[in-house]
Amino acid sequence: MARLVAGQEGGLNDLMTRYAELLFRYLVRLLQNESEAEDLAQETFVRIYQNRERFKSGSRFSTWLFAIATNLARDRQRWRARHPQLSLEAESEQTATPLADRLPGHQPTPADCLETSERVAAIRQAVAALPEDLRTPLILAEYEDRSHAEIAAILKCSAKAVEMRIYRARQQLSTRLAGLLVQV
Repeated sequence: MARLVAGQEGGLNDLMTRYAELLFRYLVRLLQNESEAEDLAQETFVRIYQNRERFKSGSRFSTWLFAIATNLARDRQRWRARHPQLSLEAESEQTATPLADRLPGHQPTPADCLETSERVAAIRQAVAALPEDLRTPLILAEYEDRSHAEIAAILKCSAKAVEMRIYRARQQLSTRLAGLLVQV
C-alpha cells in the first residue's frame, strides 16, 4: 500500500494478487451471490485506488480493505431490498409451475448430494436471515478468520460489542438450525 500511495501503480496489482481471492470469498458469503461479489470486489479495489491518499500508514491494510468492502456490500443489500428480483422458485402465472422446472437440463441428483445441498442451503439461509449487525461480524470471524479487534475496526465499534454480536448470532443460528443439527 505504501508503494501505491507513493505513486507506484504496480502496488495495486500486488494488493489485488494478495487480497482478491480473500475479499471475493468474504463478499460471496456476505451477499450470497457470486456475480455481485465479483463486481463488489472489483469496485473495492477501484475505491482503494481512488482513495489511496486517505490510507493511514499506521493502519492495517486488510482492515481498511474489509471496511470498504463491507460498506459497499451494505449499499448493495439496501439496493436489493428496493429492487426485488424474481425467484426461479416462483410459480409462473400461466402454467402454475415453478420457473426452475421449465428450464432445460434439470437432472435429478443422488440422495446424498441432495441432502448435502439442502443442509448447505439451510445454513446459508439461516446466516442470510441474521440481522446485518450480527451477520457481518460472524462472517468476518468464522469465514475470514479476523480477530475481534480487527472486526471492531472494520465495523467501527468495540471489540466487546463484536464479541456480543458474534455470540448472539451463534445463538440465533443454533435455534434456527436445531432440527438440522439433530440429524447430523
